[in-house]
Amino acid sequence: MTEKEKMINGELYDANYDKQLIEERRVCKIECQRCNTLPYDSALRNEILSSLLGSHGEVFTIEPSFWCDYGYNIHLGENFYSNHNLVILDAAPVRFGCNVFVAPNCGFYTAGHPIEADLRNKGIEYAHPITVGNNVWIGAGVHVMPGVTIGSNVVIGGGSVVVKDIPDNSVAVGNPCRVIKKI
Repeated sequence: MTEKEKMINGELYDANYDKQLIEERRVCKIECQRCNTLPYDSALRNEILSSLLGSHGEVFTIEPSFWCDYGYNIHLGENFYSNHNLVILDAAPVRFGCNVFVAPNCGFYTAGHPIEADLRNKGIEYAHPITVGNNVWIGAGVHVMPGVTIGSNVVIGGGSVVVKDIPDNSVAVGNPCRVIKKI
């Protein structure tokens, strides 16, 4: 089994020394950099994003700067909007529903590292998917960790660190993020 197959299957894999994954990240970073340097309303910018992402709705906006690891694991629903400085580490799928709004300086991180130092030092990691439902507002400076599902009709307060699933129809805030109100 290749390291990429292990990554896709949620198993421990070699992210730091596998030539295929290194090359895929290199190409993706070049495309992100190109995209980030183009004028805001450039048709080429949208073409780059369209070719980079796994899938997207007809209407989506990602303000510069935007960085990801692979791109093909990112899936955007209709009417997705992200403000500046979005980072998505997409070793596993990251799926956003429709009508999702992401404030500046947010990160979605599917990759994690073993607690055991000997494995971690060898470049071994794992990746777990992130799912965000429909009609979600993510406040500024939010960080979403591997394996988290954020339900539909949710507001995540600015500065939150989301380490556990957030149910539908909730307002959640804090570090660690927790539900403070049902909608």
